[in-house]
Amino acid sequence: MHIQDIQTPQDIKNLSIKELEVLAEEIRTTIIGQVSKHGGHLASSLGVVELTLALHQIYDLPKDVMVWDVGHQAYVHKLLTGRFNRFNTLRQQGGLSGFLKRSESEYDQFGAGHASTSISAALGFAVARDHFGKDNSVVAIIGDGSLTGGMAFEALNNAGVLKQNITIILNDNKMSIAPNVGAFSKYLNRIISDPKYNKLRSDVDKTMQRIPGVLGSRFRDLFAAMETATKFAFKPGRLFEDLGIRYFGPIDGHNLAELIPLLKQVKESPGPCLVHVVTEKGRGLALAEKNPTKWHGCNPFDPESGLPLSPGNSNPSLTSIFGKTVLELAKEDSRILGITAAMPSGCGLDIVAQELPDRVVDVGIAEEHAVTFAAGLACAGVIPIVAIYSSFMQRAYDQIMHDVALQNLHVVFALDRAGLVGADGPTHHGAFDLSFLRSVPGLAIMAPSDEHEMRAMLISAVKEIQGPVAIRYPRGNALSNEWKESLPEIPYGKFLVEEEGEEILLLGAGFMLQELKKTAKILQAKGKKPTLVNARFIKPLDTEAYRELFEKHSLIVTLEDNTLVGGYGSAIAEMLVDFNLKNKTILRFGLPDDFVEHGEVSNLYKQLKIDGESVAEKIMEVL
Repeated sequence: MHIQDIQTPQDIKNLSIKELEVLAEEIRTTIIGQVSKHGGHLASSLGVVELTLALHQIYDLPKDVMVWDVGHQAYVHKLLTGRFNRFNTLRQQGGLSGFLKRSESEYDQFGAGHASTSISAALGFAVARDHFGKDNSVVAIIGDGSLTGGMAFEALNNAGVLKQNITIILNDNKMSIAPNVGAFSKYLNRIISDPKYNKLRSDVDKTMQRIPGVLGSRFRDLFAAMETATKFAFKPGRLFEDLGIRYFGPIDGHNLAELIPLLKQVKESPGPCLVHVVTEKGRGLALAEKNPTKWHGCNPFDPESGLPLSPGNSNPSLTSIFGKTVLELAKEDSRILGITAAMPSGCGLDIVAQELPDRVVDVGIAEEHAVTFAAGLACAGVIPIVAIYSSFMQRAYDQIMHDVALQNLHVVFALDRAGLVGADGPTHHGAFDLSFLRSVPGLAIMAPSDEHEMRAMLISAVKEIQGPVAIRYPRGNALSNEWKESLPEIPYGKFLVEEEGEEILLLGAGFMLQELKKTAKILQAKGKKPTLVNARFIKPLDTEAYRELFEKHSLIVTLEDNTLVGGYGSAIAEMLVDFNLKNKTILRFGLPDDFVEHGEVSNLYKQLKIDGESVAEKIMEVL
């Protein structure tokens, strides 16, 4: 059996351990080949090859339910569920998603892209199964990183109470199996997962229930205490057992001969069970094994050398510019602390941590905690800079509103990956931050149009603005290689007129100003003279200054990389209504009231007709 022959998981049901091991190598070769050509999430999928094979051999999808956390590790699952022939389209526009997606396959039973969701969703499947009287199995796969998220613990707490039959796989690629207890742990796993042992356990409990009064109760307590003491002497699962979840492990997640029998027996065990599986992230590619963080997500590369296939943009990334600016500020002011939710390199705070390790706090995948933690710091005199991806900040909306804004605390939010992000698609597009942040009272929102403004806004946010402030900027590179020491002034709440004109008013939010510059040139070539404005601030807006602009122009155009629902264009339209300027025409360009699919950003702009050329074409149609 070869990977290209697999159409459904049924095709691997009868394969031997040796045949599965051969298949595992083919899968790794296929994944490395695809990701090296087009980029993607590499180390995570390489680490779960054997685990995924074992799960698909044991569980009967789609009757049984398999819920993957995040979905970074879903490439193996896709290959085992009939998508080999389309695997070369992975993360490309119109091709396979890099994550789980219900509309893509009946085997993707729950979509994912953010962490810590799998246990909650799987528990929902289990309760629904019992509600409808079905008998299928439900399994959740969660990584040790995702288990740092509070939502995962909320689900574990609920699972221990509900007692539904559910299996939780803890994919641990950080901890190691201690050699001195490993053999006994394996032996103990075989005993406590054996059906005969579980029948004996049940029979003993029934017998003891027949013993009347206090004596029977004491016998039952003694038996449970003996079992518990034995397990806890050799196994690290105390937390889960105390929550009412039976713990099995740790077990080598790459040893199919041990993994498959244990999973088969646990599948038949009653109630909630957790299997602690130890895997190696990046397994099968030496580069990824040595540095799994670097190879978690990567651009196209040469598998032998690890070097990128193309030099790419030589300009520094906006993320690195942010990190260097925070480092400068932190050196000047000891009150500054950077906060990241498990993304120090993704958000640029690793640059600070390398030189000032005590000035960055990584709270794990816990965005809600990160924001309220920052609120506590701010109350005590710290200036926290919270760096979180735009799409991940959605998870902390209540904390921004209730814990920061309500108390008017000086917390700086840096929202990386605002706007469209490309191949990661709808789960990662930062398409909604302007909308949900505009509703937060007292929160200043800034959107730089280039890297120099981004640095200037960050400095202003730390040194000049007293309350909460958010700066949102896209994924990508700076427009130039220049590092300016002299930065533009950012007057609070003020826009910047880039070009004076008449009749047509072009209002650009953030880096979308660069597209509007193209629009202005096209209009100028057609004999028009538009006014081009850099919004800079999304909130607050200088209403009187905007009124003067509106009165001088008949056609008002807004462009943003946020959904049109409640974004910058909505703010401008609201002002026009408030000013009762009924004789003005407004054209709002931005992201649709929908989830945008994955694809190359410039192509998505054209498809959505928010690139500079499309905007100019629409303006000429209206005129």
